[in-house]
Amino acid sequence: QVQLVESGGGLVQPGGSLRLSCAASGSFFSGRTMRWYRQAPGKERELVAGITSGGTTNYADSVKGRFTISRDNAKNAVYLQMNSLEPEDTAVYYCNTRIVTRDYWGQGTQVTVSS
Repeated sequence: QVQLVESGGGLVQPGGSLRLSCAASGSFFSGRTMRWYRQAPGKERELVAGITSGGTTNYADSVKGRFTISRDNAKNAVYLQMNSLEPEDTAVYYCNTRIVTRDYWGQGTQVTVSS
């Protein structure tokens, strides 16, 4: 059974930093691409960053240079370090993986950037 649990969200001032974590259960983790998505109120869910099993990363243009995705296969965990946060980064952030044709999601963690 695949379970993804996010943590680390919160309220931060513009320019601040947060580190999100996603803990994964199941034997699938080390061989799978992991992704972070986000969904702001009234907007569609969008891909923020992804990391392959080999460590290759990709980012949305809006977060390049500010966010860093990483993974620890020994801990079955994926992280999203978010620096220089902007109010536009306010959203619920979700951890995701796809196995065959099925997408698995965590429950999400709220990130609010506001002064």
